[in-house]
Amino acid sequence: MSGLTLQQHTTDDGPPAATRGRDTGRLLRGVLVRLGTALLVLYCAATVSFFLVRLSGDPVKLLLPPDATAQQEAVLRSSLGLDRPLFTQYTDFLRGLPRLDFGNSLFYNEPVRTVLADRLPATLQLAAAALVVTLIVAVPAGIFAAMRRGRASDRGVMTMVLLGQSTPPFWVGILLVLVFAVGLHALPASGYGTFAHLVLPSITLAVYSVAVVARLLRSSLIDVLSSDHIRTARAKGFGPLKVVLTHGLRNASLPVVTVVGLEIGSLLGGAILTEQVFSWPGVGQLTIEAISHRDFPLVQATVLLFAATFVVVNLLVDLSYSFLDPRVRTSR
Repeated sequence: MSGLTLQQHTTDDGPPAATRGRDTGRLLRGVLVRLGTALLVLYCAATVSFFLVRLSGDPVKLLLPPDATAQQEAVLRSSLGLDRPLFTQYTDFLRGLPRLDFGNSLFYNEPVRTVLADRLPATLQLAAAALVVTLIVAVPAGIFAAMRRGRASDRGVMTMVLLGQSTPPFWVGILLVLVFAVGLHALPASGYGTFAHLVLPSITLAVYSVAVVARLLRSSLIDVLSSDHIRTARAKGFGPLKVVLTHGLRNASLPVVTVVGLEIGSLLGGAILTEQVFSWPGVGQLTIEAISHRDFPLVQATVLLFAATFVVVNLLVDLSYSFLDPRVRTSR
C-alpha cells in the first residue's frame, strides 16, 4: 500500500526534487558556458579589429591638407593619441569597452558612441522591415512548397528561391531602382524618412533571407510530414493545412529558428551594401565612411557592434531551444 502511495505521489508531482535540481544546475551551467564563449568571441573581435584597422595607413595624412608640414602632422598625431605605444592604445581601448567608451571619432570629432547612436535607428528600422518581409513571404512559401511537393507549383517556388539565393543583393537593389524609381516613378530611389523610402531597401535586403528561410522550412516540413504522429493526425480526419499548422510547423521550427536568428545578424551586416545603394543613413554607410577616412575608433566600434549582434542573437536562439523542444532541455 505504501508503495502504491509513493508511486501515485511521484506521478502527481512530477520528477523528484533531486532530478529537477540536477536539470536546473545543468541548464545554468550551459548558460554560463555560452555567456563565457560569447564574451571570448567579442574580445577576439575587438582585438582583431583594433590591429587590422591600423594596417590601412596613417589617418593623419587624410585629416590634413596635402601641403601640411611634418610638424603639423606630429602635433595632430599627438593630439589624437596616435603617437603613444601601440600596446598602450590597445589597453586603453579594452579598458573603455565595459563602459561602451570607444573614444572620439577622428573624422567627426565627436564621441563614437554619439555618432553610432545617431545612425543606429535607421539601420534597425531597415533590418526590422526586412525581417518582417522575410517572414511574411518565406513562411507561406515554404509551407506551400512542402504541401505541393514534387508538383509544378513546388518547382516554381524552388526556382524563385534559387534565383533569390544566387542573386547579389546590390544587383537586386539596382534593378528595383531602375524598375520602380526610374521606370515607373512609383517609389523614391534613395533617401530616408517615409514609408515609401523604406520599401525598396527592405525588399532588397530581404531577398536572400527569404530564399534561405523558405528553402529550409520546406525541407524541414517534408521530413516532419513523413513521421508517425502526422500520419495519425491524418487518420483522425484532420485537413492537410490543419495538420501542417497544428502538428508539423512546431516540430519543424527548430532549424528554422536557428536560421532566422542567423539572418537577423546577416540583415544588419548586409545592410552595408544596401545602405550604399539607396543612400540610407545607417551604420552600414557609416562603416564605409569610417573605413575610407581611416577613422580607427569608429571602425572598431562598428565591427564590434556587428559582432555583438551575431553573438547575442545566436545566444538567444540557442537558449530558445529549451522552450521549443523539451528534448533539448533534458539533454543538457
